[in-house]
Amino acid sequence: MNGFSVRTKLTAWYGGLFLLAGLILVVINYLLVQSTLPDPTRAALTTIGSADAVYGVQGTTVIGSPGTAVQLLSGTLDEYRSSTLSTLLVGSAIALVATAALAVLFGWLMAGRALRPLHDITSAARRLEVGKLDRRINLEGPPDELKELADTFDGMLDRLAESFDSQKRFVANASHELRTPLAVQRTLIEVAMADPDVPVELKKLGTHLLHTNERSERMIEGLLVLARSDRGLHARTPVRLDEIAASVVRATAAQAEAAGVTVETRLRPRTVAGDPVLLERLVTNLVVNAITYNASGGWAYVEVRGDPALEVRNSGSSVPPEAVPTLFEPFRRLAGAERTGDTRNAGLGLSIVRSVAQAHGGYAEAQPGRRGGLTVIVRLPPS
Repeated sequence: MNGFSVRTKLTAWYGGLFLLAGLILVVINYLLVQSTLPDPTRAALTTIGSADAVYGVQGTTVIGSPGTAVQLLSGTLDEYRSSTLSTLLVGSAIALVATAALAVLFGWLMAGRALRPLHDITSAARRLEVGKLDRRINLEGPPDELKELADTFDGMLDRLAESFDSQKRFVANASHELRTPLAVQRTLIEVAMADPDVPVELKKLGTHLLHTNERSERMIEGLLVLARSDRGLHARTPVRLDEIAASVVRATAAQAEAAGVTVETRLRPRTVAGDPVLLERLVTNLVVNAITYNASGGWAYVEVRGDPALEVRNSGSSVPPEAVPTLFEPFRRLAGAERTGDTRNAGLGLSIVRSVAQAHGGYAEAQPGRRGGLTVIVRLPPS
């Protein structure tokens, strides 16, 4: 019974034990009735006399010899005994089957009632997400083993929620604290490079420092967006995803032209309930990735439709299928010069995409393109 549910197993145990107890009861009842019924031969010999006359036994008149009377009376009592035991067995069997069916039905209902708290715990666990640990069971009832299990589960969720909130606050606070010194550093470098008397070597160093500073600022901005999306959405508004995609494609047209990448779109009307800023960042990350990790003369395709809500494909170098899941992890890049050698990105693009999609009740997935590149699909629930 390894493939059956606990409720089915409990019902089978209840029904089987009841059936076994009923069979034992029927056997005992049968033996007791059998022992109390008169033996045919002894009953006939007790009734019949020794002389040839008219013999009356149990309303039956027998004329003849004592031996003939004994034989006839024995046959009559034997039929009566067999009929009585047969009726007892048939009646007991019918009653046992009917009662067993009721026992299985009540066992199924009682097992479901007893296992209901476990179903509540399972449902609460399935509804949990990394950024949404506000679900609790709050089981009511007597202080039994199931309530203790539910309370322990709720306590564990409280500790997990506190830990995740502490981690998110640390990331957000650290990112905020780092933005100011980076902005001051960038300003100082730009002021120093604006001096016409700065040597060429110092200008090269300043340019390198500005690129490094820009990458650090982009990484911190990505961490802030990631921390914000991980906290979930406090409010939702209707957002036209096709309009956001069109705006992002227009904003990145210069970058696509400089990279020699042709961007094609197919945008159908699609309304999503969510945060317009986070959704714009999701689309921007996907379009920028499709342009950045591409080849000169390549293409990128952006489509908005019903299901999936958003699909972005691009040409480029082949991506190993086993490496695709790691691209959604923070600070992880594909092992290759096309991605590891890019110092303009912090490795948070697809991590933010996945986090924003989950905050909106959806998810993001990717797969290698048939002729190279990557295909990213974002599924979002309807508004």
